[in-house]
Amino acid sequence: MSFQLVIAEKPSVARSIATVIGAGEKQNGYWQGGGYLVSWCIGHLVSFAEAGQYDEKYCKWRYEDLPILPQPWQFIVPDEKKQQFEIVRALLNRSDVDSVTAATDAGREGELIFRFVYQMASCTKPVKRLWVSSMEDAAIREGFANLRPDSDYDALYQSALCRAKADWLVGINATRLFSVLYHKTLTVGRVQTPTLKMLVDRDAKILRFQKEKYYTVGIHSGSLKADSGCIADAETANSLKEKCTGANAVCTSIRREKKAEQPPKLYDLTTLQREANRLFGFTAKQTLDYAQQLYEKKLLTYPRTDSQYLTEDMGQTAQYLVSDLMGLLPFAQGLDLTPEVGRILNSKKVSDHHAIIPTAEFVKQGFTGLAESEYKLMNLVCSKLLCAVAAPHEYETVTAVFSCAGNEFTAKGKTVLVPGWKEIDQRFRSTMKADGEEETEAMNTLPELVEGQTFSVTADILEHFTSPPKAYTEDTLLSAMERAGAEDMPENAERKGLGTPATRAAILEKLVQMGFVQRKGKQLVPTKDGINLAVVLPESLTSPALTAEWENRLTEIAKGNADPDEFMAEIEAQVRQLVRAYSCISADKQNLFQSERVIIGKCPRCGENVYEGKKNFYCGNRGCQFVMWKNDRFFEQRKKAFTPKIAAALLKNGKAKVKGLYSEKTGKTYDATVLLADTGGKYVNYRVERKE
Repeated sequence: MSFQLVIAEKPSVARSIATVIGAGEKQNGYWQGGGYLVSWCIGHLVSFAEAGQYDEKYCKWRYEDLPILPQPWQFIVPDEKKQQFEIVRALLNRSDVDSVTAATDAGREGELIFRFVYQMASCTKPVKRLWVSSMEDAAIREGFANLRPDSDYDALYQSALCRAKADWLVGINATRLFSVLYHKTLTVGRVQTPTLKMLVDRDAKILRFQKEKYYTVGIHSGSLKADSGCIADAETANSLKEKCTGANAVCTSIRREKKAEQPPKLYDLTTLQREANRLFGFTAKQTLDYAQQLYEKKLLTYPRTDSQYLTEDMGQTAQYLVSDLMGLLPFAQGLDLTPEVGRILNSKKVSDHHAIIPTAEFVKQGFTGLAESEYKLMNLVCSKLLCAVAAPHEYETVTAVFSCAGNEFTAKGKTVLVPGWKEIDQRFRSTMKADGEEETEAMNTLPELVEGQTFSVTADILEHFTSPPKAYTEDTLLSAMERAGAEDMPENAERKGLGTPATRAAILEKLVQMGFVQRKGKQLVPTKDGINLAVVLPESLTSPALTAEWENRLTEIAKGNADPDEFMAEIEAQVRQLVRAYSCISADKQNLFQSERVIIGKCPRCGENVYEGKKNFYCGNRGCQFVMWKNDRFFEQRKKAFTPKIAAALLKNGKAKVKGLYSEKTGKTYDATVLLADTGGKYVNYRVERKE
């Protein structure tokens, strides 16, 4: 009997596939049954080799060894993944396995994961590709009925390989180059560095911002209120207020406009991450993790998508889904909705995967057993689907202009005609208690007005200040990453921006982890090191437009419209040029990333500054021997930490009040003054001046 070997990306996905295709027999590292063997990778089973594997000398970081340009590229299986790799390798080479199905995630990264394993195992058996957008049983069955030759995805693999090699070349060479120059590990990345630069540029704008005061004058008559435009100085505002007080205002024009706000599109990963950050404070990584869990539980479709539409053959599915959700969602009870499904269907705008929607399986199971975070995300996706097929939000705006004391004043009002999709959105938000600072529009209805109508008015002055640009949140930064370089791109460029929906979350996490960015509430703010790094690196590494252009080229390679070898040759040339341009830097710049030393006080021996080290407080004058050790026996015996506060008092006054000193004689604690008894020798002594 011969078998078809199916290789999934994760054990949980392998189990779902095995269940559907009848491979129910558990073996060591795979499932078997029904003519199938189903095994799995654990993420990347095979990786690029470390630099040191190409040559021993690369184990040390030295300028003279750069650039490192592997020829040919070498691969390794990390130790912790060897066991599973050997299982997969043995299965690929079994004589009774006559064909292979690649069932890793249907995207650029998934293709790379499978191909690396297949090649490392020296397998040459024919390969078919499973391409599904949901882990539901029906989707898996349909996927197996429509397997395609894996060669159809050669261009996608080339694009994935180019991205991985480019990231390795830029990451390894630029990180080593700038770390060696500045004597500190400075991680540089093809996408993470331009992202950091965007944060640093925004931070600089906020710092440079000078707030300016301006004024407006308001006139009132009963419930009517109209405002002047901005007035730069208080004197002009005062004089206008005085002229208007008790004067008459005439309505000179009334403009009514009917407007419609179209329903939102469905979620792709980036818009889902942005809204979950704005409403619930989830980080981009948390949203991706929760969405991935829901996908593996078969409740949500494939999350790593950049499309906001469904394909045209999904109209019926969407129709059923909407009517089922109406009964399932608490906030949709009693809602009058005639779904316009056609609006969310557009096959031309779906490349690898359609938009994120709930599955039929979710309709069956509902919210039972979901964690709160998953519950929130599921609700968000469901409400978006209902909003997307609802009617437009229609309203009328009224703009009335008044003349008073020779000046124009404007009043604006708004009346909702058809609530449409916004009613669903508001219902959802009120039940979810979203913690976002959502700007709810004040509904201002103007009284009935006619042109020429006269009012007697009172007037007041309001003081305002111009506002600085806002610091980025994950929501606004993801949006900026998506649009980065867009103005420099050709109009028809399909993928603009930094990174891909699937990689952006990991990039933000890495910047935080490396200490270049910190989270302050929802805000993302660059640290001192982050600012310095963005400033010292060349534009070729920090320019969002340049990196966005690479991303666009990778998309063209995936479509078979660009040459991978040409792309790699350009990357290698850039790396060579970078190393040549940065052979040395000035001495004052070399200390840019050294941590600032904390001054504790003045040295009692020579008057120089005393600094805090990891284990001591030491004099900055190398010729002076003065040092106070943190683990001094005097403090250890008395079970007291020798803190910078105590050290500072000893240096300033020669004594420090210390609470809670432990007495070995009595076994009790006491408060006392500790004296610094320095005799000028190698060690400093301390004495207790006991309280009476």
